[in-house]
Amino acid sequence: MADKITAPSAIDDILAEHAGLETQLSDPALHNDPAEARRVGKRFAELAPIMSTYTKLTAARDDLSAARELAADDSSFAAEVPGLEQQIEELEKTLTDLLAPRDPHDADDVVLEVKSGEGGEESALFASDLARMYIRYAERHGWKVEVLDANVSDLGGYKEATLSIKSREPSRDGVWSRLKFEGGVHRVQRVPVTESQGRIHTSAAGVLIYPEPDEVEQVQIDESDLRIDVYRSSGKGGQGVNTTDSAVRITHLPTGIVVTCQNERSQLQNKIRAMQVLSARLQSLAEEQAEADAAAGRASQIRTVDRSERIRTYNFPENRITDHRIGFKAHNLDSVLDGDLDALLDALGEADRAARLAAE
Repeated sequence: MADKITAPSAIDDILAEHAGLETQLSDPALHNDPAEARRVGKRFAELAPIMSTYTKLTAARDDLSAARELAADDSSFAAEVPGLEQQIEELEKTLTDLLAPRDPHDADDVVLEVKSGEGGEESALFASDLARMYIRYAERHGWKVEVLDANVSDLGGYKEATLSIKSREPSRDGVWSRLKFEGGVHRVQRVPVTESQGRIHTSAAGVLIYPEPDEVEQVQIDESDLRIDVYRSSGKGGQGVNTTDSAVRITHLPTGIVVTCQNERSQLQNKIRAMQVLSARLQSLAEEQAEADAAAGRASQIRTVDRSERIRTYNFPENRITDHRIGFKAHNLDSVLDGDLDALLDALGEADRAARLAAE
């Protein structure tokens, strides 16, 4: 394993890239291009854990070599050898994990949509529970959440809601790395507030999530493919939001994708934000299609799960949550809905890493 991870083809390119990024960051001219400065800073942060681990591993190997050499003349140094060998083994494993194939969007922020399904008001209330769960999870991790659009039901649930979730600092493991497994159909089993006989009902809500990079460059959108409608905003947004047609709905005619935004104060700001979301969705759609084409004939993997597939069940009478993709079960549904998702997302992440390594 040590030979594999320290081979020039495995680590030298990263060392060279890190040195190049360090030089760029020290160049004052970089700050004249904010987009490039963000890109360089983001990539530098992604490589930081690899560099830190590699530096520790190199130092531990040097210490082991010195301890073995000194032990030949002084037996007291021999006692240091087992501990250093164990430390090196652990660092090698960590570095191997860090160098394993990764999702290229792991450092990205996300746009997350929650939509109610069959079940009327109960489904809409469950959709609002899911939205709150993701907002609470984001708050636990210090991320910034912005509600771009929300269509509220009569009982205060969400017929649909769109959230932008962003990390406050560049990181190798960004918002997408944690929430990318959430896309799909979420099923709930509970007694609805509208049920007078106390019977348990089953309903569902859908979650759509896609990465929102700092700069969306790959997608070219033809203006003739768009239908743009403006209407009066129904949500909070500052003085005047309900008195002007500031909300924007953009329909991409070739795909049928609809994006709405009413959170900003002006129609122009809402249009710009909606176009950013549409670009990210079209880019995600193109990448999913390419992934599906490449995966033809291979076993299905978590990262390519069909968004229409039922992925999880929330059973209120038993306080149980079940993720059907990996067989995960836990009886802490109340905590999960309050944003305590780490155990579940860790399990999904481990399964995804194992699938990536197996596919190599």
